[in-house]
Amino acid sequence: MTSAKLERVPRDRDNDYTPEAAAARRRFAEERTGASLRHVGGFSIDPATLPGNIENFIGAAQVPIGLAGPLLVDGEAAKGAFYVPLATTEGTLVASYNRGMRLLAEAGGAKTTLVERYMERAPVFHFEDARRAREFGAWVKARFDDIKTAAEATTSVGELSHVQQWSVGPMLYLRFNYTTGDAAGQNMSGKATLAACEWITAQYPGGARFTLSGATDTDKKHSHMNMLHSRGARVIAEARIPDRLLRDMMGTDAATLFRARLVSNAGGMLAGTVNNGMHSANGLAALFIATGQDAANVAESHAAITFVELKADGDYYWSITIPSLIVATYGGGTGLPTQRECLELLGCYGKGKVEKFAEICAATALAGEISLAAAVVAGDWVAAHDKYGRNRK
Repeated sequence: MTSAKLERVPRDRDNDYTPEAAAARRRFAEERTGASLRHVGGFSIDPATLPGNIENFIGAAQVPIGLAGPLLVDGEAAKGAFYVPLATTEGTLVASYNRGMRLLAEAGGAKTTLVERYMERAPVFHFEDARRAREFGAWVKARFDDIKTAAEATTSVGELSHVQQWSVGPMLYLRFNYTTGDAAGQNMSGKATLAACEWITAQYPGGARFTLSGATDTDKKHSHMNMLHSRGARVIAEARIPDRLLRDMMGTDAATLFRARLVSNAGGMLAGTVNNGMHSANGLAALFIATGQDAANVAESHAAITFVELKADGDYYWSITIPSLIVATYGGGTGLPTQRECLELLGCYGKGKVEKFAEICAATALAGEISLAAAVVAGDWVAAHDKYGRNRK
């Protein structure tokens, strides 16, 4: 047990979001640690814009942003060529994604399809026994419209689509699924579900006891539930790549890549991985950081299913399905200065743009899968990292 005085981080009770308040906290940290925060304190953000995004603000983490592209997308919301900002400190990442985008462009682009998009909050209700829980489930189904009205009274954007049910012992787990406009919607769905549960408790004969999150929403955690039922957007990117392009641009061929896919599928099954592809977390994390997404959502968004076919004419069909891509183009960190600029670079800032952005994310992930898989098979993987990924300063 230390005898040193524990000092709280300073705050300004009147206005904590000023350059002066940030500078006071930096001085506080420097004096007590001996570290210099000169670069942390070099930022262009107006602290007055940050309430709701951060507390105890001291500065900014400057992550380098590289530009990859053009990424050619044939989507339902995203159409055309895009230049993709990727924020990372990993050498070779931007170069690799850039190479995959070039191949996709030569092959005619990535076709993208958004299947569904929901955000969940999943309460659990507690009863004396399983039969009472089952009776409650029937009551919930019969009163869906009333529950929907109670939930949607808390939001001008969110809409309750459906409620799933699972019985476990004397408990009934519910999973409320919302459409959330252009916001990611975690807070929105939480507030709406709390209102719905309070209405249920007041209306259900004899009352009902609940816990707001029974954990089947798996917030910022991967789950098999999300793979099957989606959380965020379920989006697919696919392309048909001629064998000659793989030979000319990637130093390998479709048949060799197909066999490598069989090998990696077996290895992935052995390891119990939640992604049988290469590294979709790389591109998604870099794109999330650049565009003001909640970076922790990579925990769910990185899960993916790669499916390939070797066509009779020698072409290689390649697809990636991302079942839980959680992104936003409005709210959260998307409106901060550099993040907004990166979304505007993609034509994806603001309302009515989230499906477009989701499709661009999926196409970006596909480009990275193709590039890394080809590099591994062609023997370029280690050499590329040696050339571009070594910074010992």
